Amino acid sequence: MRRILLGIFALGSIGLFAQENTNQSLFRQLGQELPTPNVYRTGAGAPGHEYYQQKADYEMKIHLNDDEQRIDGEEEITYTNNSPDALEYLWLQLDQNMRSPSSMTRQIQKSKITENSTLDDVEDLFWEFPGGFHIEEVKRGGRDLSYSVVNTMMRINLDEPLESGESFTFSIKWWYNINDRQAIGGRSGYEYFAEEDNYIYTIAQFFPRMAVYNDVDGWQNKQFLGSGEFTLPFGDYTVELTVPADHVVGATGTLQNASSVLTSEQRSRLRDAAKNMEDPTMIINADEALENEGEKAEGEKTWIFKAENVRDFAFASSRKFIWDAMGVDINGRTVMAMSYYPKEGNPLWEQYSTRSVAHTLRVYSKYTIDYPYDKAISVHTDRIGMEYPMICFNGGRPEADGTYSEATKYGLISVIIHEVGHNFFPMIVNSDERQWTWMDEGLNTFVQYLAEQEWDREYPSRRGPAYKIVPYMADDKDRQMPIMTNSESIIQFGNNAYGKPATALNILRETVLGREQFDYAFKVYSERWAFKHPTPADFFRTMEDASATDLDWFWRGWFYTTNHVDIAMKQVEVFQLNTLDPMVESSLDSIRDRQERVHIGYTRNEEDIEQTVVETDEDARDFYNSYNPYQRERGYAEAYANYVANLSPRQQELLQAGYTFVQITFENEGGLIMPVILKVTFADGTNDIVRVPAEVWLKNEDEFTKVFPFEKEVVAIELDPFLETADTDRNDNYWPARAEPSRFQLFKRSERQSRPNPMQEEQQ
Repeated sequence: MRRILLGIFALGSIGLFAQENTNQSLFRQLGQELPTPNVYRTGAGAPGHEYYQQKADYEMKIHLNDDEQRIDGEEEITYTNNSPDALEYLWLQLDQNMRSPSSMTRQIQKSKITENSTLDDVEDLFWEFPGGFHIEEVKRGGRDLSYSVVNTMMRINLDEPLESGESFTFSIKWWYNINDRQAIGGRSGYEYFAEEDNYIYTIAQFFPRMAVYNDVDGWQNKQFLGSGEFTLPFGDYTVELTVPADHVVGATGTLQNASSVLTSEQRSRLRDAAKNMEDPTMIINADEALENEGEKAEGEKTWIFKAENVRDFAFASSRKFIWDAMGVDINGRTVMAMSYYPKEGNPLWEQYSTRSVAHTLRVYSKYTIDYPYDKAISVHTDRIGMEYPMICFNGGRPEADGTYSEATKYGLISVIIHEVGHNFFPMIVNSDERQWTWMDEGLNTFVQYLAEQEWDREYPSRRGPAYKIVPYMADDKDRQMPIMTNSESIIQFGNNAYGKPATALNILRETVLGREQFDYAFKVYSERWAFKHPTPADFFRTMEDASATDLDWFWRGWFYTTNHVDIAMKQVEVFQLNTLDPMVESSLDSIRDRQERVHIGYTRNEEDIEQTVVETDEDARDFYNSYNPYQRERGYAEAYANYVANLSPRQQELLQAGYTFVQITFENEGGLIMPVILKVTFADGTNDIVRVPAEVWLKNEDEFTKVFPFEKEVVAIELDPFLETADTDRNDNYWPARAEPSRFQLFKRSERQSRPNPMQEEQQ
């Protein structure tokens, strides 16, 4: 279709006026959702000039009872009140109490049986594990303190308020039964190896821990129900761990008595490992571990660890451990990457675990802050992945014959990257996990994706790329919650708290801000809030402040709603300028006439009608049968020349350039505002990428029309060609229209057929 010159130019002067309801605009500011900036947290997203945080220091003596699978402990806590407030009481977390038979977690657990339920289903209805803390005493200076246990929280009742700037020292003695992870699950616990009567203990949440008191929530004493994880203040730890004499221990902090618990050969190997930054060095090799696990020694040893400015403490202990380590250069400082694993983990763990730890430290340090601690440990467990300062527990075990599937291999590397990465979020950038899971899991999953892609160019990352979140985004909205939902209320935990925020950040990096601006802002956030307690508002504001970009529309759409992305090319029209040149337009009209005569009747008449009347009878013809309106006397050409001469140089240039104008009407069918990316293919086989910022939706968030001029003939247009916006319906993303191919399952097996992994098949 062609339009005259003035009609095309007029498009530039026509304004679009859309009536906007500011209360409903997707571009409205987040002011009403975010807290008002104050002296503690600025409007730029940084800690304010009166920002404070509390400090909790611990001195502990812990005994691991290998015969009864029990932890006995004594701790002395020094709590420093750096807030401007006088505190009438102190709150501590008793997370082990969620395993008590009478816990709220147990009481609110849903259950159902049917006529087809098994005895196992019925057995699950009965909670037999005697879990939970047993508090034996709470004292200050030898005097009993008044306290009250409220499910998973404990309140210390103070005789007089703890004033600003004061410290309070008290002690607690307790014990609890360690849970069997294989039987009842859990983030920590033990795994039992029946054939040799040995255990691997991965122990966390094992002591009463101070809750956070801050300017946002006061005391964060929300009950631990199982999903919302942990919110903790920073402090210094001295921990004495008494374990069986032949156990090897890995823990948060720096070992203080290596000469008492390690052989001279093991200490020498550790020194060598620090210098070897290419390959892991065996501290305890497989043969030594095998000998150790087969000969149970008498007696016990005490391992002493110290850690400064950490928010938690965890440890692992077993006589089965193989131990390897290597040095990692972090901006000129050597950090030790370590792994502890049994023979059951090999050959997978020996090849990949410590290398994955080292890789994670390098990549995360590049995108956030330099890793500040002296080591990072990966410990083998049967199936879980869980994180603590300087140490994490990771599943991923080969088959008994030593073979493994590709999924097992990449699963191991991914879980190690993820759990070691948690050292940065939330162990250092210390967000409130009890309230906002996405602030640690989502941010960490995003950087995990970056690290995975630097591990292997063909790495099968599970989360990160936009197209991988499409099935969730397109799912039933009744099965979704906004990302900004409290941890305990989330539906589809993995998609909501891990996948969707990680995808959002990847889109923000690749499509909205660009890598340079995003990486700078993300690093600013990490540096601002390292060893502090950020909130969602601090993250949102910092990313905007450091990038000079108003992102309220982005946070609102991705984090505060369950809208999805579905942008449609509702209408596409192609225009060309009418040059008014008689020779050019005569040729174009002839082409147009032939193109328009496509009706089936015209086509068939070409064959069925041998001759028309006009063709056979001269008397039926007159002037108009041979008339060509453009073939006139020379005066017409002169008039055209005069017309061109009166145009401006720029208009003359446009008239002769032969531009193709493509007018596209875009419709926002999913409700989520996103930039518009087009791949335009030309008749000569070349293509161009057009990127339109999300602000194009301003003043009309449902639909807009835009004209794109091109110097060449356009034959095809594709919307979101690189799958970077998570568009849920691509069938309306093409011009000319075409259907997006989809897969369907021909049949489904009720049970997955057991088959050897590829390594086993190759051996066979």
